[in-house]
Amino acid sequence: MPRRRRFCKFCADKMEYIDFKDVRILNQYVQERAKISPRRLSGVCAPCQRKLKRAVKRARHLALLPYVSD
Repeated sequence: MPRRRRFCKFCADKMEYIDFKDVRILNQYVQERAKISPRRLSGVCAPCQRKLKRAVKRARHLALLPYVSD
C-alpha cells in the first residue's frame, strides 16, 4: 500500500512569512522536550523549515516559547 505524500502546510496556505508571535502554530512544530521537530517528522519543506526555525528561535528569545521543558 503506497504511503500518502506529505505536503507543507505553509506552502499549501501560501504563507510567505511565519509569524513568531503566533505561538499556537509554533507549538505544533515543537516537541514535548522543547526541541524543534525535524523535516522528516513534521512534513515541512526545506525553505519553510528554515523560516520555522528562525520563528521558533525568535519566540524563545522573547520568552513566548520555552527553551527547555520542566
